[in-house]
Amino acid sequence: MSKLLVIAAGGTGGHMFPAQALAEEMLARGWRVKLSTDERGARYAGGFPEVVMREVVKSATTARGGGLAKLMVLPRIAMGSFKAWRSFRTDRPDVVIGFGGYPALPAMIAAWLLRLPRMVHEQNGVLGRVNKVFAARVDMVACSVWPTELPKGAVGEHTGNPVREHVRARAGSPYITPGDYPMNLLVFGGSQGASVLSEVVPKALGLLPEPLLQRLIVGHQARDADHDMAVNAYAALGVRAEVKPFFEAIADRIANAQLVIARAGASSVADICVIGRPSILIPLAIATKDHQTANAAGLKAAKGAIVVQEKDLTPEVLAKHIGGVLSDPDYAQSMAEAALELGRPDATERLAALVENLRKAE
Repeated sequence: MSKLLVIAAGGTGGHMFPAQALAEEMLARGWRVKLSTDERGARYAGGFPEVVMREVVKSATTARGGGLAKLMVLPRIAMGSFKAWRSFRTDRPDVVIGFGGYPALPAMIAAWLLRLPRMVHEQNGVLGRVNKVFAARVDMVACSVWPTELPKGAVGEHTGNPVREHVRARAGSPYITPGDYPMNLLVFGGSQGASVLSEVVPKALGLLPEPLLQRLIVGHQARDADHDMAVNAYAALGVRAEVKPFFEAIADRIANAQLVIARAGASSVADICVIGRPSILIPLAIATKDHQTANAAGLKAAKGAIVVQEKDLTPEVLAKHIGGVLSDPDYAQSMAEAALELGRPDATERLAALVENLRKAE
């Protein structure tokens, strides 16, 4: 029977997208792949190849729910861990890798109990809670951002953040600089959208010079609750806009954009860099340990992105930055080139090599 990799992941696209990228690569290398997640994580697994086995286990977090839900956290994790342990005894994984998020807990606990070869991948510039727990209890911590602060005893390796195959297919796509023709502006807030972008971006566009405004074609990924607000705001401006809750072909949209406005989630930053596009990044203000600011720090330092903190995000500030990029082709080109320099299109191969080396070292 072929080698088995168990991927433990869940929660948001930030965890699932790089997990999906690794799954695609390991399948191509002849491995069997199983995804271990909870019911919520399974809803984000639609992009995984059909051949990837799914195992839904119970997990929980103290960050959500009332008193009763918090009391059930440990029993649910224990039940999920027992199910994962029993599964691993039946079909023993060659390697288990966790991508963070509480749905990864059961499989990582089971791997630790069975002393299986195991590692974690951290997408952000700051270790997440689950990865921090396991960092010194795994054989390797693969890091997207370098350096990442690791606890004593943890062994780190810089891989970059894996991007999905359709993103890699557009790596380094030629950039069409802004000019006197229709220009694409892409707005997205990660896999779950961002209300603040739906509120502020249309107002900012309304402050742009009319000739520039009328050349814009906007693709805006918005939450369902914000859809009508965004559609009506763009319509009132007379701007051509497509507003959807989720863009499947996000790589094509990034590649076709003259400018991207986005949150600074790990996958978003990785996609923007691999393709190489100017961006205005607005880190999520409530992100744990402000990890989105850490994600954007390297791109900002390289002058590949403009970073605006959420507390400073006003229509006036955003309009100034949008106009500054879209009115200066040389500036936009330099930003695109700086972003591309930081891209790691080979991150998936780097991570896959660590997986295979970990198995050999068993």
